[in-house]
Amino acid sequence: MTVTDRIEINPKVSLGKPVIRGTRIPVELVLRKLSDGASEADLLDAYPRLTREDIQAAIGYAADTLAHEETVLLEPLRKRSKR
Repeated sequence: MTVTDRIEINPKVSLGKPVIRGTRIPVELVLRKLSDGASEADLLDAYPRLTREDIQAAIGYAADTLAHEETVLLEPLRKRSKR
């Protein structure tokens, strides 16, 4: 199983946001619930179509997305001195 087996990005589903394949459950929702302290059991109870593998795929998708993110550091603008 790969993340792409479980995560779908389709412009016709949830405006193209990543969702659990075959559902309209956004990956973001799964991650937010987990970050708010929900357990895997809580999610599985609240979303009967969700599986343990779906939850793991959502976490993997987030990790893959961050791994490919580029960070650009900019120097703060300096105030011009008055003449």
